[in-house]
Amino acid sequence: MVCFRFLFFLTIFVAFVKANSRPNILLIVSEDNGPELGCYGEPYVQTPVLDRFASNGVRFDRAYVPQAGCSQSRAALLTGLYPHQNGQIGLATWKFRLYNENTPNLIHSLKRSGYRTGLIGKLHVNPASAFPFDYKKIPSSNFSRKKLGDYARFAKSFMADGDKPFFLSVNYPDPHRPFIRQIKGIPKNPLSADDVKPLAYFGIDTPELRNQTADYYNCMSRLDTLIGDLLEALSQSGKQKNTLIIYMGDHGADLLRGKRTSYEGGVRVPLIIQWSGREGFGKSVRNELVSTLDLMPTILSAANAALPKGLAGKSLIPMLQGQVKGWREYLFTEFNLHSAHNFYPQRTIRGERFKLIQNLQPGVLNPGYDFTINRFFDGLQKTITESNNVRDAYSLMRRPPAFELYDLNNDPVELRNLADDNKFSSQLQSLKNKLAEWRRETNDPFLDPKNILQLQTEIKASIRDGKPDKKLLKLNYWNYFFE
Repeated sequence: MVCFRFLFFLTIFVAFVKANSRPNILLIVSEDNGPELGCYGEPYVQTPVLDRFASNGVRFDRAYVPQAGCSQSRAALLTGLYPHQNGQIGLATWKFRLYNENTPNLIHSLKRSGYRTGLIGKLHVNPASAFPFDYKKIPSSNFSRKKLGDYARFAKSFMADGDKPFFLSVNYPDPHRPFIRQIKGIPKNPLSADDVKPLAYFGIDTPELRNQTADYYNCMSRLDTLIGDLLEALSQSGKQKNTLIIYMGDHGADLLRGKRTSYEGGVRVPLIIQWSGREGFGKSVRNELVSTLDLMPTILSAANAALPKGLAGKSLIPMLQGQVKGWREYLFTEFNLHSAHNFYPQRTIRGERFKLIQNLQPGVLNPGYDFTINRFFDGLQKTITESNNVRDAYSLMRRPPAFELYDLNNDPVELRNLADDNKFSSQLQSLKNKLAEWRRETNDPFLDPKNILQLQTEIKASIRDGKPDKKLLKLNYWNYFFE
């Protein structure tokens, strides 16, 4: 009897210690930005808060999202699955959704493990009921940037409430379009076109591109200030030392060759993790190929919570502790569509040096190209046509071939397609084989061309006078993708 009582109380004690050693988790997500931060080497933008944060944590130099779209990226983070696996292949605002609302997700897993969960800012995944946060504030996209001080204020209130460990996701609207130069004096000294150069992956330089780049950087600086307010709120809560803090962008900038593409400007994002006060977690810069799909297993591992089966990523905890020398040889991304404007399915693999994009409708006009150029860059097509350096690259982007192969060591901005160069035939074939294997392993519904055509038919039915109408969009892909 004494032995039984001892074991019973020992079990209770161990459970108590584990519960109280579990960290709080603060996930900070920004809208529509790649790694254009000072700590990533961007020379023009002013981001002192995130630069300091990176200097005291782990900065990942090659971090990627599974798809360069808002809903798709966020759903992948919350389910640990690629968009074609979870069903959120397009924007939630355009009726795209998870195949099954009962798909295991991060919030359910944390709540079962005793965490209090909060969301500040938009969720942007369908159905919202699949993610039962305990606390929700500012559910809109807030692209007009109203009451930006509320993000830190609500966060402070949530963090101070109760003794249970918390998970809090704070989602900021900056630097999503519209690029608003200054709001209530933030940033203090906004940049102008004369202060910057366009991002390198544009491949061209015009006054309009400089102007948009400057205001994109101004949005990044304002984001930096707001994150500083959030981190101060965490500090005032007294819970900073036992908090795992993760900062990421949801995908690349809404600029040329960025958002809504499979290029590096679209899928590569900033990812910085800090866990101060936790033994074994130091400061470092990692160059491994990591995905935001790795965050769900990372967070659940840190929380001592059970991991659902079949997750696409793996925990970064060993890497954060400096225990991993090798990681993954290949990383995969995809594009399906954003809204009904731009259905154009792609599958992508990148290794240490080479990257392969497979266009599943080769030779067909990519509707996303004209959508981006005409909506945000009026008159730019003439400049592109007259530029010997980028004309071919943009023409290829507008009407892509079956495969695009890029040498990222020598062409990091992806302007020279090597798929037809015999010198790289072995690299091309190897990546083709690996990509095909991944598609089979992840049960890609677009392996069946009929699924592509059926979804395209549903989307085209919503288009009137060249413009899609949400009211006319009737989707049914969750019922036939896996028949």
